[in-house]
Amino acid sequence: MNKSVAVVTDSTAYLPENIRTDLAIEMVPLNVVFGKESYREEVDLITDQFYQKMKSATELPTTSQPAIGEFVTLFEKLANEGYKQVVTIHLSSKISGTFQSAVSAGEMVEGIDVYGFDTEVSCSPQGYYVLKAARMANAGQDAEAIMEKLTAMKETAKAYFMVDNLNHLHRGGRLSGAQLLVGNLLKIKPILHFEEGSIVPFEKVRTEKKALSRILSLLEQDVSVGGKYIATVIHADNLSGAEQLQATIRETFENVEVDISYFGPVIGTHLGAGSLGVSWQKQD
Repeated sequence: MNKSVAVVTDSTAYLPENIRTDLAIEMVPLNVVFGKESYREEVDLITDQFYQKMKSATELPTTSQPAIGEFVTLFEKLANEGYKQVVTIHLSSKISGTFQSAVSAGEMVEGIDVYGFDTEVSCSPQGYYVLKAARMANAGQDAEAIMEKLTAMKETAKAYFMVDNLNHLHRGGRLSGAQLLVGNLLKIKPILHFEEGSIVPFEKVRTEKKALSRILSLLEQDVSVGGKYIATVIHADNLSGAEQLQATIRETFENVEVDISYFGPVIGTHLGAGSLGVSWQKQD
């Protein structure tokens, strides 16, 4: 394994621990706060536990980014282990200060060069970048080559998701009180996506079925040009819905390899249980 380049990400990539271990990926967790209790997601609080706590919580939880000192400590450890470069890959800087904390920490640590990559997304699309970086690092590629490849990947990375409950978006300031009232009365299912790093509405449809159909049509537009794609169905405590959507994609698109991931505690706080999404990326 190449010891010159280390790969770091945060917990919102939601990569399984065994994969992180196999590829030597370092992870710094974000935090979820219920009342006065703070939990590191994917460490102190796993996703199933989070959604159970959400059901009984009297107030919605909040989230916070890692302290800059956590990145400083990690980068110092990596330098002491003999790494010369770090590629640190994080959720969009428009929705969290995690990326900036990592970059600032890199400037404070001597003996190792830290390259920050803002994915401008989160969850499984963020994971695509992390996995590519780790595989390139393990194959002996340097940080400059990895950063160039990650930037190129943005051309074909897409993600769309549908929320089941508008209250979380309203609390997060993404819907006005009037929009919330009308949306709930009309059973609006907004389709969201990332635009220049921010989560914004893409379209508003009346039913979950229509929302998912629209997302699949967007996938079809991309994959119909040919080539191989990897797709991920992402769910928030909605495994049955995710499995049905995965089966539909497998039956419909021969050139798409599809798996299932999840909206973990931090992202689930803002989207709410029941949410579904699909991300995809053209393969090399």
